[in-house]
Amino acid sequence: MLREPAFWYSASPPPWALRPLAVLYGRAVRLRRALYQRGLLARVRLPVPVLVVGNLSVGGTGKTPLVIALVEALRARGFRPGVVSRGYGGSATTPQLLEPGCEARQVGDEPCLIRRHCGVPVAIGRERAVAGQLLVEAGVDLVIADDGLQHYALARDLEICVIDGTRRFGNGRLLPAGPLREPLARLAAVDYRVCNGGLARADEVPLRLVEDRAYRLLAPAERVALADFGVRNVHAVAGIGDPERFFRSLRAQRFEVTAHAFPDHHPYRLADLDFGDELPLLMTEKDAIKCRGFARAHWWAVPVRALLPEDFLDALAARLRAL
Repeated sequence: MLREPAFWYSASPPPWALRPLAVLYGRAVRLRRALYQRGLLARVRLPVPVLVVGNLSVGGTGKTPLVIALVEALRARGFRPGVVSRGYGGSATTPQLLEPGCEARQVGDEPCLIRRHCGVPVAIGRERAVAGQLLVEAGVDLVIADDGLQHYALARDLEICVIDGTRRFGNGRLLPAGPLREPLARLAAVDYRVCNGGLARADEVPLRLVEDRAYRLLAPAERVALADFGVRNVHAVAGIGDPERFFRSLRAQRFEVTAHAFPDHHPYRLADLDFGDELPLLMTEKDAIKCRGFARAHWWAVPVRALLPEDFLDALAARLRAL
C-alpha cells in the first residue's frame, strides 16, 4: 500500500487534476451502493449475525485492535465469534480457514495476528460471504468482518465505523483528492461510530489504544513494561496506516525515537531493518508477526490493547442477542 499524499491531511488543496476524478469516483460509489440497496446486485446473508467493522477513510484507524477487543468481549458474554477478512498482503488466492500456525506472508498480517492473538476461527477470502460460510461451518454463532464496510456483497446486521479521533476525515474529500472511500453522509447509516483517540463527540463511542508493554521476538520471550524498559534511545518501526501514531505513543513514554515508517502491510526483509547498530528496535505487533523468521535478539514487539466502555459492550451484546 502506497503512502498517503500529504495534502489529504493538511490545509493544502489537492491538485486540480484530481478533483474531477474524485467526482467520478463519488458517482461510482453512490451508484454501486444504490444497486445493492435496490437488490440489483445480490447480497449473501449468512445464517448467523454479521457485525462489520470498517472505516470511511483509507489507512489505519484502529480497526484490527478493535476487532480483537470485540472478539474477547463478546466471547466473554457468551458468543462464539469468528472473524472474516480480505487477507490483504497474503499470497492465498482461495477462501480458507486459518490454521493456528498461520504465516502472514500467506494469509495476510492482520488475519494472522487476530488468529494467533484470540484463538478464534478466522477465515480469509476476496469473497467474504464464501469465507464467512466457512466460519459458520466451523461452529461460530457470530461473524465479525474486519474492514468490510464497503463490501456490500456480504449482508450485515450491524455496522461499526472507526474514526481517527486526531486526523478525523482529513480534507473531507473522496479519493483520490482526499482519503475518503465513501462520502461523509454514509456515517448516518452506520449503527455505531467509534472514535479512536482525540475527543469523542456526543454520538461517538470513545476508544483508547494502550501500548504500555513489550516482548522480545526471540526466545526467551521476555516481557517488560515500557516504563521499565532500560534503554530509552531506540529505533521504532511501523508499517501501519498511520505510523506516526506509534511513534507519538513511544515519545509520550519518554523514548528517544529514531523513526522508520514503512507502507501499510509492508513485506519486510532483514535488510529493511539493518540500521547499523544494536540499539533496541521496537515495532508494532502487526509488523512483528512478519519478522519472526529473521528476528534479532534486540527486536521487541509492542502489542496494543483497545479499551472500550463496558456499557457499550453490554449494549452491543444485547443487540446481537436480539437478532
